[in-house]
Amino acid sequence: MLDYNSLDEAAKNDFNKQLSDCAQAIGGKNYFLQLVESIRNTRPHPLMAKKAKFHFSQGTVKWQKVIYKDKIHLLIKLINEDRSAGNLMPQKGDAGFKTVLNLLRTLGPMKFEVKPKNNKDGDGFVLHPFDRIDAQTTHLNYMFNAVFFLPMPVVKKALTGFGKKKKRS
Repeated sequence: MLDYNSLDEAAKNDFNKQLSDCAQAIGGKNYFLQLVESIRNTRPHPLMAKKAKFHFSQGTVKWQKVIYKDKIHLLIKLINEDRSAGNLMPQKGDAGFKTVLNLLRTLGPMKFEVKPKNNKDGDGFVLHPFDRIDAQTTHLNYMFNAVFFLPMPVVKKALTGFGKKKKRS
């Protein structure tokens, strides 16, 4: 799980900029927060939708194929575990190596398209679940994590830029 408070100022600013850009692409911060909140309030998890689509009040999130319950639960488990430096890729020979590798191969190439209901609100944006660094290193994408898994207060804090030091004149 991303610990927002442990990020340095540059990483916080980058995360804030990415969130702000995505928010503007679907109509603003309010619409973005409505998306995140509706995902948090939907049970079962929206990624398990049988039609690979999730509707929220201001738009739609679509992806290529159905993701099964066991994959979502494994992903949530990996996010919640304290992995060294955020690497999701286990070492060869570790318990569950093959299941985690299959998860990364299944979700890795997928694209999640977020589109607003009204075209005037913006063009939407595309999320990728993972950032593959090399053959042994794969990280969860910050934006994918923010949209689907991070707690609402953390997303709000990152989006609004709380914690920025005010300059005194």
